[in-house]
Amino acid sequence: MELTLKRLQEYLNEKYTLLKPEDLKNTQRYFLKLVEEVGELAKAIRKEKRMKDDKIKGTIEEELSDVLYYTAMIANTYDIDLETVFREKEKYNSKRYGYEFIIDKK
Repeated sequence: MELTLKRLQEYLNEKYTLLKPEDLKNTQRYFLKLVEEVGELAKAIRKEKRMKDDKIKGTIEEELSDVLYYTAMIANTYDIDLETVFREKEKYNSKRYGYEFIIDKK
């Protein structure tokens, strides 16, 4: 199954509904975790630590995944569809900065 932003958000919502329903709307926790993960990403980038032989711990790949995870969780707490808002923001940016690249153009 293809993993879209929409499916990622649905998956995380299902996961927390089942395992940690009390944390579903804990925006502050997710924001603090996001900040922590951004710091860990900075460290991995500084060290240029990349994933090799399926060893993901402490790598840029792991930390990017964590940043995406907590970004999606924050979006979920506000009922924000990241795919929709990304498209809207790109439309806005294309007008603002005068470029024609549209995400849905084939």
